[in-house]
Amino acid sequence: MSADEKDDIDQSSAPLLDHLIELRSRLIWAIGGFFIAFLACFFFAKQIFNLLVIPFQWATSWAGLDASKVDLIYTAPQEFFFTQIKLAMFGGVVLAFPIIALQVYKFVAPGLYKNERRAFMPFLIASPILFLIGAALVYFFFTPMVMWFFLSMQQVGPENTVQISLLPKVSEYLGLIMTLMLSFGLVFQLPVVTTLMARVGLLTSQGLVDKRKYAIVAAFIAAAILTPPDPVSQIGLALPTILLYEIAIWAARMVERNREQEKAAADETGDADQPTA
Repeated sequence: MSADEKDDIDQSSAPLLDHLIELRSRLIWAIGGFFIAFLACFFFAKQIFNLLVIPFQWATSWAGLDASKVDLIYTAPQEFFFTQIKLAMFGGVVLAFPIIALQVYKFVAPGLYKNERRAFMPFLIASPILFLIGAALVYFFFTPMVMWFFLSMQQVGPENTVQISLLPKVSEYLGLIMTLMLSFGLVFQLPVVTTLMARVGLLTSQGLVDKRKYAIVAAFIAAAILTPPDPVSQIGLALPTILLYEIAIWAARMVERNREQEKAAADETGDADQPTA
C-alpha cells in the first residue's frame, strides 16, 4: 500500500473517530442525567407514589365512599420494592428527557443547515410540553374517571350478601397510571410528527383529509390496545386522538401555506434581480 493510500485511509477514519468520541460524550451526559434523576425519584418514591394515589382518592369521593380509607396492597414481599424501582425509572426518564433530547440535538445539529436547526428547535420544545399536557389530562381527569368506573362495580353495604371490594395492588395501580400517561403522552406527539413529515414533504394536508375515516378507526383500535379494557379510558384516548388528528391537518396546511409564501417571495426576488430589456 502506498503512502498516499495510507493518508487517505487515515483522513477518512478521523471523522468517524470524532463522531464516535462525540457520541460517547453525549451518551455519558444522557445516561448521567437519567441516573441522577433515577436516584432522586427512588429516594422520594413513596412520596411520589402517594401523589399518584390522589386521583384514586378523588374517584373514591365521587363514588360516595370515604376517601381517607383508600387501601392498596402488595402480595409479595419484594413487590413494593420493585414497584418503587419501576416508578423511579419512569420518573427518571421523564425528568431527564430534556437533557436526553438536548444531547441528541447537539449530536445531530452539526450536520444540519442553519435554517434546519431553526425549524427543528420549536419541535424539540413542543414535544415535552405536549407530553406533559397529555400526562396532566390523565392525572386530573382520566385516572379518576377510570377508577370511579371500577369502584362502581363494588358490592358493599349491608344490603349485599356478598361483599366485593376493590383492593388494587401497588404494582397494578402504578402499571395503570404509567400505561395511561405513556399512551396519552405519545398520542399528543401526533401534531409534532405530522408537522415534521409535512415539512419534509412526506405527507400533505389533503392526504390527511383523505385518510380521516381510516384514522378514526385506527384511533379506536389503538385506544383498545394501549389502554385498560374499559370503555371510559378507551373512549377517553380515542376522542383526543381524533381531535389531535384534526390539529395535525391544520398544522400541515400552515406548513404548506408558509412554503408557498416563501416560494412566492423567492420568485419575486428572482424576477426583481433579472435585468430589464
